[in-house]
Amino acid sequence: MRMKVLPAAAVGVSLLGAISAQAGAPEQISFPGGDGALQGWLYAPGGAGAHPAIVALHGCAGLTDKSGAPSARHADWGQRLAAAGFVVLFPDSFASRGLGPQCKESNREARASRERVADAEDALRFLAGRPDVDPRSIFLIGWSNGGSSTLYAVQPKHGADGVDFARAVAFYPGCRTPLETGRWKTRMPLLILIGGADDWTPPAPCVDLAAQAKAQGDNVETVVYPDAYHDFDHPGLAVHVVDGLAYTASGGGSAHTGTNAAARADAIKRVESFLGVGGLPAH
Repeated sequence: MRMKVLPAAAVGVSLLGAISAQAGAPEQISFPGGDGALQGWLYAPGGAGAHPAIVALHGCAGLTDKSGAPSARHADWGQRLAAAGFVVLFPDSFASRGLGPQCKESNREARASRERVADAEDALRFLAGRPDVDPRSIFLIGWSNGGSSTLYAVQPKHGADGVDFARAVAFYPGCRTPLETGRWKTRMPLLILIGGADDWTPPAPCVDLAAQAKAQGDNVETVVYPDAYHDFDHPGLAVHVVDGLAYTASGGGSAHTGTNAAARADAIKRVESFLGVGGLPAH
């Protein structure tokens, strides 16, 4: 387990500075899914050639805000990663099924372990078939409920027709259920980033899950950020309490959420390194 958080001044500029670089506006698209067309938002870098790509999985609040555009955290990462040279696709697991936010719903039609994994694999197939994407360099990133989906999507039983993700990142996923199975494994390198004070999806099960997987020879790194809550990488969310949640650490339905500047800066740097910005990792 890694507990050290680097000061913001020590963070490089590739992704921290990439947000100011020129990148096209996101495009709302549809693409084939197992149950019909899936909706999504695509961020594309400028320039010709086959680019690395990312399938990005939104959290339980959904992908978009009240204006219908990607919400602040998703837009920040989409713009940042596109400016760094990635084609970024956010499949909208909820709007595609006529669903709204699911954070307060205990019975979810788009389950992290099934429908959302299928959406990630459909997005993988779609990106692999695009002429502007290098199919050998497609990555998976998920946040919260999307982070939980990432934990299921990286297991050996999953995959997609001869193409696969190169590696994956899970921001503050729910690790308790995969841990309790005692059988969780990952077929690819995985980075888990979570807040030490997270009372929505607590860090201890993720630390234990990573230790269990590493004992089996899997490549898993977990970074726990002291004093950081859920959504610590949001570009500007004041820490506050959300009530009425279906699943929390205490079971009481209340949890903190909000930005932690030091954790956010370090997470950006770690994602940059893990995805090989400036030199993609070997497959």
